[in-house]
Amino acid sequence: MSRQQVVRSPFLIVNPKAYLGSQDTLELARLTDELAAQFGIDVIFTAQHVDLRMVAENTQHLVVTAQHMDPIVKGRGMGHILPDSLREAGARAVVLNHAEHSLTLAVLDETIRRAREVGLATIVCADSDAQCKAIAGMGPDVMICEPTANIGTGQMDAGDYIERTTRIVKDVDPSILVIQAAGVSTGADVARVLSQGADGSGGTSGIVSHPDWRAILTEMFTAIADHKNKA
Repeated sequence: MSRQQVVRSPFLIVNPKAYLGSQDTLELARLTDELAAQFGIDVIFTAQHVDLRMVAENTQHLVVTAQHMDPIVKGRGMGHILPDSLREAGARAVVLNHAEHSLTLAVLDETIRRAREVGLATIVCADSDAQCKAIAGMGPDVMICEPTANIGTGQMDAGDYIERTTRIVKDVDPSILVIQAAGVSTGADVARVLSQGADGSGGTSGIVSHPDWRAILTEMFTAIADHKNKA
């Protein structure tokens, strides 16, 4: 299966979700873009649909990513997210099946295929071991494996979840890149995730709720750069 390699491992994901309005999103995007160029590290940066074009037009080094889309084609679909418009707005990827916007497997499969048709890379979330295995079989470009209970808590899984679920995905298809980010809030967390086999890490609340965005992003970029240099 052809796969869109929109990022190179190891990489960072910055996912503001709905924590920020447009101006704060632009500020964070510009800062992340600056540091991505400085460190030479690829970054997936998600934004609200209304802000995608603004982020794409004001950055150069980010993989601008939608936070959801619907598997519709041009025509009827009032209130739904048209994949073609995301691509035209400058998005290069889309996150699907996040715990805060979950999909049935049937809809997810259809949406992955629709994204592929318009040239959007797919970044698909999974929780349990069974979900990780089933979704890997659908052939997404990137997967986010995360236990829902740890999202937004600042507490990472204390067991073997990171190594186990990364291995499950890679056993199905070693070319799928795996993000582990649930509970990640420091550079040390990022370093741990990468050392346990993940291709990328980053977060939401650990970044946007930090009093100094430059400081926390620099910490995370440094952890990724150190891991990259050791490889």
